[in-house]
Amino acid sequence: MTLDYIHEINRLKNERNAVVLAHNYQVGEIQDIADFVGDSLGLSQQAAKTDADVIIFCGVHFMAETAAILSPTKRVLIPDLEAGCSLAASITADQLRAWKAEHPGAAVVSYVNTTAEVKAESDYCCTSANAVQVVQSIPDDREVLFLPDMFLGNHVKKLTGRTNISIWAGECHVHAAVQPLEITRARAKYPKAEFMVHPECGCTTPAMYLASVGDKSMDSAHILSTGGMMRHAQESDAKEFVVATETGILHALRKQNPEKQFHAVAESMLCRYMKMITLEKLYHALEDDVYEVTVAEDIADRARLPIERMLAAV
Repeated sequence: MTLDYIHEINRLKNERNAVVLAHNYQVGEIQDIADFVGDSLGLSQQAAKTDADVIIFCGVHFMAETAAILSPTKRVLIPDLEAGCSLAASITADQLRAWKAEHPGAAVVSYVNTTAEVKAESDYCCTSANAVQVVQSIPDDREVLFLPDMFLGNHVKKLTGRTNISIWAGECHVHAAVQPLEITRARAKYPKAEFMVHPECGCTTPAMYLASVGDKSMDSAHILSTGGMMRHAQESDAKEFVVATETGILHALRKQNPEKQFHAVAESMLCRYMKMITLEKLYHALEDDVYEVTVAEDIADRARLPIERMLAAV
């Protein structure tokens, strides 16, 4: 007899007092069974507020680490230890320490898409939604090292107007692949649709240029975080949207707005790491109590500070 994973997962959640978190980029069936769906930091904050004993993070490894940092008394599990992140892997703590040595006195702003060890070497953390606000909270005369996403960094540099900001040359393999031509094609195919693009996308820098010169492909365009996309789609009067980010978010957008249409800029925008999480693996995580994600206490204490500074800055 085929195991009813949905029934068993719900049973085990109750038995173990567990909460299941799913990132917006997870497959639809994982999002549907999760207790909370959202972006990485918002999910970790939500988990910290619950009275759950166990957190199952259906996302990638750095997200589970962040949950462990913010919920030190809870057991944090990830259904697949191989679910990593190409962006988080683009800088190590040793590389950051060497970069800091070349820029003494600079404030280090790390995107949450980094390992706990990198966060521990940082002064501030940020999300794609609040990166501009975090950088603006730093005195204008202090140099800023922004890492690891170069597209988000350039977006922040453009909006803040800072000249004393250095940017690490990291990228997300999914977002970096999006090209301006794909924007113009999608906008031409769906001329009445609003356009939502994530600031990690490789097309954001040319997209901002297109917007500045009044190119029609950027009419009704919005550069937004995943959480920002969810809010904007719900609040907008538009009935159709073209979306440039990992295609998993389309499930959440369609579920929240059944009367509206959502189209991917490119169907190829799939994160192979996010898609590693399945119902079967989620079931085994609960049934077999695997795989625990822990952060050493000294690293967690140091990493918690830049996260708290980020929250205080916005």
